[in-house]
Amino acid sequence: MGISLGIVGLGSFGKAFAALFRSHPLVDRIALCDLEPDRAKEVATRPGWDRKFRTQDYYRDYEDLLKSDVDAVAIFTQPWLHAPQAVHALETGKHVYSAVPVLWTPDGDEILEWCGRLTDASRQTGMLYMLGETTFYRAETMFCRRKAQERAFGEFVYAEGEYIHDLDDTGCSLRDVQKSRTTGQAGLRWLEMKETYRRNGILDGPMHYPTHSVSGPISVMRTRAETVTAHGYRNRNNDPYFADHAFSNETAFFRLRNGASLRVLEFREVAGSFHSSETFRIAGTRGMYAEGEWKDNQRTEPFSARTVEISRPTVEEMRDPLPPEVALAFHRIKHPDTTEPADFTSEGHGGSHPYLVHEFIDAVSNNRLPAIHAWEAAHYTAMGVTAHKSALRHGESLSIPDFGEPPAE
Repeated sequence: MGISLGIVGLGSFGKAFAALFRSHPLVDRIALCDLEPDRAKEVATRPGWDRKFRTQDYYRDYEDLLKSDVDAVAIFTQPWLHAPQAVHALETGKHVYSAVPVLWTPDGDEILEWCGRLTDASRQTGMLYMLGETTFYRAETMFCRRKAQERAFGEFVYAEGEYIHDLDDTGCSLRDVQKSRTTGQAGLRWLEMKETYRRNGILDGPMHYPTHSVSGPISVMRTRAETVTAHGYRNRNNDPYFADHAFSNETAFFRLRNGASLRVLEFREVAGSFHSSETFRIAGTRGMYAEGEWKDNQRTEPFSARTVEISRPTVEEMRDPLPPEVALAFHRIKHPDTTEPADFTSEGHGGSHPYLVHEFIDAVSNNRLPAIHAWEAAHYTAMGVTAHKSALRHGESLSIPDFGEPPAE
């Protein structure tokens, strides 16, 4: 018997995931929840939805969804709602998948407080939480995790992570995103909240949303950041987009528990990216990954290095395979008559979306901790929040809050 799941928030991002959750072979039933009925109707009338969605499983009120018998919820609401909604769901006995970030408000202390509430709720209830961080399941991240498990990097020395997204990027305008978040009932409430932060002199920064830049290196090295020093660049042309931001660009330098160093960029006002807007590089004593290229000096003991071997694996070679039945189910979203999953193309933020959905559903079905659990998510978030605090203090070195690790399974 499969699981039942409620999808909360059916804006553009929620709609992008809805078909994946509906199609997963371990999901028997889907519920939909959105303040705007037309959004739910648009999703529910798509081909194939009648097999897993019933009209009585539409909810306008989140509280009503939580009172239902669904096993889990997938949250795609506005980012200032994520953590409160996730904690409430955990406390009512639901497993939780949440879109990134854990929480996004201008107040770093508030974000850290909710990180603590999230890990406490997951520990106390025993319910599962997973953050839907896309970089975690990009092809290069999966490839590097395999290399790390093989110890092909040797000892980790240095890493870089970056998320470079100019506010006027033609592929995804942050001005348009901001506009969409200030429409509808939830958007109007957010505008009221933003004014409260502004009156209190609390200023935001791009490091408050750090998961795209830190999750790759941290998940590959399986370590934690201990301290950070950071600096920010202030917008200089009075752009209204940055009216409530202390910085438009932030750079951080972390000392890691494994002895390596990590440099992170979160840029929102810059002319393009160096290579890829959402990427990382990792250097070890034996192996190195950068820009799709793997280098191996074949060192197995001191002074034994030979000629450096360089390879450029394809994206498909870097990806972990999905179970065939899952790949087939996802492939049928666009090709309903197919019987072969071989030509399934993984899409969404570097092909990460199908992997995120499968990881959560499989974790819930097998009652195991998902890869990006509450403690991992809290650490990613705390790294960015503390970096922003350091930048506000002109590069003061600060310790990263420690939310611990999950209970032993």
